[in-house]
Amino acid sequence: MLLAMAAGFGTGLSLIVAIGAQNAFVLRQGIRRDAVLAVVAICAASDAVLIALGVAGVGSVVHARPVTLTVVGLAGGTFLVCYGVLALRRVFRPATMTADSTPADAAAAGSRRRAVLTCLVMTWLNPHVYLDTVLLLGSIAATHGALRWDFGLGAVIASVCWFAALGFGARLLSGFFARRSSWRVLDGLVAATMITLGVALLAG
Repeated sequence: MLLAMAAGFGTGLSLIVAIGAQNAFVLRQGIRRDAVLAVVAICAASDAVLIALGVAGVGSVVHARPVTLTVVGLAGGTFLVCYGVLALRRVFRPATMTADSTPADAAAAGSRRRAVLTCLVMTWLNPHVYLDTVLLLGSIAATHGALRWDFGLGAVIASVCWFAALGFGARLLSGFFARRSSWRVLDGLVAATMITLGVALLAG
């Protein structure tokens, strides 16, 4: 059982750690200390649901209906390109708020809602999430037979650990991001990541 969980942990971590739209978003929210708990919880909970679907064998259904992934890819690609353009705009017109700023209650509530909605869209309208988590991880889990759920549990633990470390650990960089130029660099990387992935989804 422990070996299956360890295998799931390692496999899950290897799929999650790769730089992508979701990780870039979580990192930026963590540095800004904006709705970090909500964003981390959404990412981890969504991964847990997708991993469970993959272990349960739902991947075969997704594979049988490729048009579903095409539609998701078009919607997700459009969103990522738009988000990337907004990030690119911030490169030339950076916000005055730093990592240690505390916005007013109304602004914080609006920011939290936007963060939650953006996180949900980035997670569920990304076809690579279904390919990696539901199809690939589900297929690997199936090779563990009766221990496939232990494998899945290990993958879920890896997801929780990664997103918690990324979101809450990002605040250690707050000193570096006290400078406006640092935000320009981060938003430039976010813009490049989002636009590149978005165009790839639209082209694919």
